[in-house]
Amino acid sequence: MTDWLSVCREGTQAVRGVVAGLLTRVEREPSLRVGVGGDETTAIDEAAERAIVERLEALHASGVDFTLVSEELGERRFGAAAEGLVVVVDPIDGSMNAKRGIPFFSVSIAVAEGPAMRDVVFGFVADLGTGEEWTARRGEGAFLDGHPLEGPGPKEEIEILSFEATTTAEIASRAEAMQGFAVRLRVMGSLALSLCHLAAGRVDAVCSLKPIRSVDIAAAQLLCRERGLVLELPDAPTLDDHPLDLVGRSRIAAGASASVCAELSTRLGAWRPDGA
Repeated sequence: MTDWLSVCREGTQAVRGVVAGLLTRVEREPSLRVGVGGDETTAIDEAAERAIVERLEALHASGVDFTLVSEELGERRFGAAAEGLVVVVDPIDGSMNAKRGIPFFSVSIAVAEGPAMRDVVFGFVADLGTGEEWTARRGEGAFLDGHPLEGPGPKEEIEILSFEATTTAEIASRAEAMQGFAVRLRVMGSLALSLCHLAAGRVDAVCSLKPIRSVDIAAAQLLCRERGLVLELPDAPTLDDHPLDLVGRSRIAAGASASVCAELSTRLGAWRPDGA
């Protein structure tokens, strides 16, 4: 059986080396191309992905077949028997923070036994700023630095709401609707980490104001689900059915309960882009 935690740790250590070697915006920020996922690929994105892919190539060489779904290169099969196992990678979640030197970005890796979100069995998110390691195993719980996530979770009454995947214009068009629902608003810049913070009860709700892909949430959503939290994809049939690819996109609402997610969706104008 593959020790996925060790694989993820080794990949993350390689990414740490890459980040340490790209000291300033001059090295990190250059735009190289548009990645398969549709976003700009910067020098730090490409270098981080290459570091993880090299570790996964070594895993395949040891006899493990799988399909890789990654932010920049897209989908790649490792072996003829790769169909059953899917590895979903976001080498740098929070690229804007990473290239500007803001220490709130992460490596996100999920392992699934099939092609949909319901099939994710292992989630790993490494905070490259704080060094915190978030993990989850389906049916076994969620963990922070190897310790079970226990104690108070997010509140039903929203003290802190995290907006993600957003711009100034999107915040301005939706923030007013949060009055009376959320006391405080945070915009941190890494959806994977914000969902981990939700799982730990550090924030009380999370929403993305633009459609996101499976690579953004595949790992962290498992931590939330293992904590009994609710995640809804208003632009997709269900979270369970959401494909582990770079095609399916949806905004996301997450919180302690279905009622929190419903209220969040209502206040955001049923998620219509114009907020009407």
